[in-house]
Amino acid sequence: MRNYKIHFIRHGQTEYNASGRFQGCQTDASLSTDGIKQLIDLNETYEYPSVSVVYSSPMARCIETAGIIYPNRELVVVPPLKEIDFGDFSGKTIEELKNNDDFEEWFKDAYNVAPPNGESGFEFTLRLIDAFKWIVNDMMKSETFDAAVVTHGGVIMSLLSGIGLPKKAPNEWMIGNGKGYTCYLNTQMWVRDGVIEVAGLAPYGVINPLFENGEDD
Repeated sequence: MRNYKIHFIRHGQTEYNASGRFQGCQTDASLSTDGIKQLIDLNETYEYPSVSVVYSSPMARCIETAGIIYPNRELVVVPPLKEIDFGDFSGKTIEELKNNDDFEEWFKDAYNVAPPNGESGFEFTLRLIDAFKWIVNDMMKSETFDAAVVTHGGVIMSLLSGIGLPKKAPNEWMIGNGKGYTCYLNTQMWVRDGVIEVAGLAPYGVINPLFENGEDD
């Protein structure tokens, strides 16, 4: 059976990233001037994988990133790929929330506890797995074997911690803006075990995959 290549790429930097503010899906920020420059520099210095189609979060920062990296590729917007809903924490910094009781409770167990008017990590992960299943089915139906998924740092962390090999905690999949991971999906392994293999970094030749710009997407 033929393998599928799927490249998860985090969007470029926004002003919220630079200031360490929780951005989530409630804040549809565009790329900052620095973020655009960083993407252009990455594109000129390294090589982003060649793909046939680009799947993207509906958020402006992702669609803009896809347009810079893959200007001549079909763009398919997948609404459930949007970032987690931080609810009442959106737009705030950790410093601004440090004395908030709801924030303390959420910070201790973000997977099971949702921010006020927001989404828990568990709910978020289920949404992402459904979105990824849709992408895989769409690729198989269209016989597309190379695709990029332009999305958010939190999406990449949560999704790969759930279905990626090797098994790692979410924070071990942190990645800088404009960077990401190349993954292989073997049909038999996916159907049997529901997992994909993380094979390397994107773009090709990039180093330092650490989470660099702000606290959350």
